[in-house]
Amino acid sequence: MPSPSPALETSHVAERRSGNFHPSIWGDYFLKYASDSSSKSSQDIAGERIERLKGEVKKMLTSAMDKLLQKLNLIDQIQRLGLAYHFEIEIDKELEQIHRSYFEFHCGDNDDDLHMTALLFRLLRQQGYDVSCEIFNKFKDNEGHFSKSLIADVRGLLSLFEACHVGFHGDDILNDALAFTVTHLESIDKGKVSRNLEKEVSHALSQPIHKGLSRLEARHYIQLYQEEPLHNEVLLSLARLDFNLLQKQHQKELGNITRWWRDLDGERKFPFARDRLVELYFWMSGVYFEPKYEATREILTKMIVIVSIFDDMYDVYATLEEIEVFTEAIERWDVDAKDGLPKYMQVCYETLLDLYDEFGNKFTRKGQSYCLFYAKEVMKNHLKAYFAEAKWFHQNHMPTMEEYMPIASTSIGCELLLGTSFLGMGDIVTKNDFDWLLYSDSKMVKASKVVARLMDDIAGHKSEQERGHSPSSVECFMKQYRVTEEEAKEELRKQVVNAWKDMNEELRRSSAVPKLLRTRILNFAQVFDVVYNDEKDHYSHAGTKFKEHVTSLYVDPLPM
Repeated sequence: MPSPSPALETSHVAERRSGNFHPSIWGDYFLKYASDSSSKSSQDIAGERIERLKGEVKKMLTSAMDKLLQKLNLIDQIQRLGLAYHFEIEIDKELEQIHRSYFEFHCGDNDDDLHMTALLFRLLRQQGYDVSCEIFNKFKDNEGHFSKSLIADVRGLLSLFEACHVGFHGDDILNDALAFTVTHLESIDKGKVSRNLEKEVSHALSQPIHKGLSRLEARHYIQLYQEEPLHNEVLLSLARLDFNLLQKQHQKELGNITRWWRDLDGERKFPFARDRLVELYFWMSGVYFEPKYEATREILTKMIVIVSIFDDMYDVYATLEEIEVFTEAIERWDVDAKDGLPKYMQVCYETLLDLYDEFGNKFTRKGQSYCLFYAKEVMKNHLKAYFAEAKWFHQNHMPTMEEYMPIASTSIGCELLLGTSFLGMGDIVTKNDFDWLLYSDSKMVKASKVVARLMDDIAGHKSEQERGHSPSSVECFMKQYRVTEEEAKEELRKQVVNAWKDMNEELRRSSAVPKLLRTRILNFAQVFDVVYNDEKDHYSHAGTKFKEHVTSLYVDPLPM
């Protein structure tokens, strides 16, 4: 690394852009949970009640039921109440039995219940079974259109709408079904349905189950479920207890990470960057929410907080010469390389290396030093993508879509997030899994990157261009194909839809890749669907909808 050039030494006098990001919404709010002194005995009592209720639910799941619809509704309720992670083995076994009896033994050939058929289809597709969408042909009229008699069946329409989101390429029936159900669900006669069903429909049209985040959907559904006259009290009690106990764990983790950020003095050291610690924890826990992944959430949140600083440094604050030297220093990954950097970058660089040293000590002791090698490689690739995008901006270059997507789909962070998350998962993840993620050109990984990148671009491109930013896919597409902004966005939306179909196909049981890893990639895409919902950048502007999400998961417990 050459000695600092005069340009770098005096870079502080360069005219720097500002993102004008609003300060943290939460500040030190969660710090009080870091040394949570709440009664351990009360948590133990809650834990004992949860175990007892789990036993009762297992009996319900595995008991014989007279009607298939009863079993399907029970599984659906367990999943939507956020409890499925406790019963994965039992649910898998029950759905395997249902699949075999319904399709191999043709037990449901004459069934004409739209709700049951759609629920069966969605639950089996979500579980990886390759169920044909021709199961819905029996609901069509002689002209091949969905029967008008279905319009009055709002519950059935809603279930069919939800089923449409687990579609594969070539599922034309589902494409027709989606248009049919959206049209009629948007115009339901509110006087003819219950208030609860009306709320369900409204929420689903904004956030389908398959694209939603498990914990947010659980919070929402628990409040609906308790208003159902025929709700199961065991399920409801378990859902409330489990939600609140997991919330306490997440609060404590947030408190500890807030303390780490305060000890780092990040707000003062990096004033040019978005201070979004709590939002980034929400993001990471959207991919790994379960109690056993505490270490994974800690590693991911600390890492992504530093990367968010780098993002704003490359996009907004630093000069091109500074980030070129910084990218070279990252490639060397050597503390001595910091000597060629301006002062503020030295702090960024040291912070990153210290963080990875902290990670490395844990894995070297476990004989898993190869994990750290991969984690460093994904970080290097990520920052090289940031640098390529920064060069486009500084050189006023408008890339073609073919040039843009390979770089921008790396900078969105899928490989970085998943490659780093594998660090906290212990012996479950092998070297082969890292190789699959990074080097196999997986269709599922590519699809998740397309969803993430294009949803981010569609939501945030206007504000980015106003403050000065490298071009997004929207600008690239407009320029390359000489179309309007709305025409470009419409085509990009179609690409997002197709990417979801790619992911759905990759979730099939025939895949050689462990389901655990494929599920995390799905979760990653779901976070983007939530954070950029309604084509708005809720991350950069975290004071509205994102604040509501954080409050519902980490601030307000469910009333018991």
